[in-house]
Amino acid sequence: MKKNTFAVSLIISLFFLWGFALNLNPILIPHLKKACQLTDTQSAFIDSASYIAYFLLAIPAGKVMKRFGYKWGIVIGLLLFAVGSFLFYPAASTRSYVFFLGALFIIASGLAFLETAANPYITVLGDPEGAAGRINFAQSFNGLAATLAPFLGGLFILSGESLSPEQEAAMSPAQLDHYLNMEASSVQIPFLIIGAVVLLVAVFLMRTPLPEIEESDQETGHEGSLLKHKNLMFGVVAEFFYVGAQVCISSFFIRFAEQVAGIAEKPAAMYLSGALLGFMVGRFIGTFLMRYVAPAKLLALYSLVNIVLVLAAVLLDGYASVYSLIGVLFFMSIMFPTIFSLSIRGLGSKTKEGSSLLIMAIVGGAVFPVIMGKLSDMTNIHLAYIVPVFAFIVIFFFALRNLGVKKLKLSQAH
Repeated sequence: MKKNTFAVSLIISLFFLWGFALNLNPILIPHLKKACQLTDTQSAFIDSASYIAYFLLAIPAGKVMKRFGYKWGIVIGLLLFAVGSFLFYPAASTRSYVFFLGALFIIASGLAFLETAANPYITVLGDPEGAAGRINFAQSFNGLAATLAPFLGGLFILSGESLSPEQEAAMSPAQLDHYLNMEASSVQIPFLIIGAVVLLVAVFLMRTPLPEIEESDQETGHEGSLLKHKNLMFGVVAEFFYVGAQVCISSFFIRFAEQVAGIAEKPAAMYLSGALLGFMVGRFIGTFLMRYVAPAKLLALYSLVNIVLVLAAVLLDGYASVYSLIGVLFFMSIMFPTIFSLSIRGLGSKTKEGSSLLIMAIVGGAVFPVIMGKLSDMTNIHLAYIVPVFAFIVIFFFALRNLGVKKLKLSQAH
């Protein structure tokens, strides 16, 4: 649909923006762990502050869009995103971990609006049978952002200087305080720039007309509670586990590389950037493969491969373990958008509400890292990576349930 080309392009840019924000968390976790002197469990609440917002804001976002349309859901999301980014400046000035968590929560509240709007919007904005390919293509730009975020964050946020307990003990209180303040302040300029860019996008979008999609109920076959849509409910569970696994894999990657392979934090950030480049490439390759392979079949295959790779990362040592995790990110690439598109097929006018439930499932990113951080504090980060295995098992069974679906037909009014 040529008339929708510009709208599709604009929505795709949003995938890049929220991907960049979320994928700075793996940089912020080791960074704020130093600046605010945190344990692994405490640092995991950086992810919790981000992803709990999805659980709390997804349904309100869906209701806003149902009343005012996709466009205003996106605008509200961008404005919240910008405000949270600007709050990083005073958070760093006070070196308050709670303040940082509050700023992250506001950013993520905006992202919840963006994802609740953009994911279903891109699926219904075009040919219904191309929905899975279209959302995977859009999510590929999320993957591009995921590649750039740790690379740029490693350059401009991480100092590369980590003090041992003995070095900290040898410092005077004034020296230690100066060091910690310098570490905290490095996030100020990057997040001011992010806030300014997001605010400009919001202003631009407010002045740009977007087509509103009116979904019908022709394919749902009945009215009633979304709880009756068993595949949607299973999709919610699968997304909960998937996001938990993705956040665990990437957020503790730098800590993992340091402890298991002896890689310093700046080079480890570059390894993570390379891994997320593979994640992006995987999205493009997955989009291509879905022309010939049923999405659910590809999802099942990728899930099995990741179970093997995560087990290898836990059982192996050194660089082999790190490379196994890099492989995991490649095979995770298609999972979120594919689960999403399989879950909302045929929901008709309930697409926005169904999307809200799926976005709520992103709260898995708040739960799993805390479990993994606690296990790491009790044992070590190497063994803690067993946690994502359980997520891929759930995703595999969701894929099996959908193996009969060769084409995704989402209800759409043209």
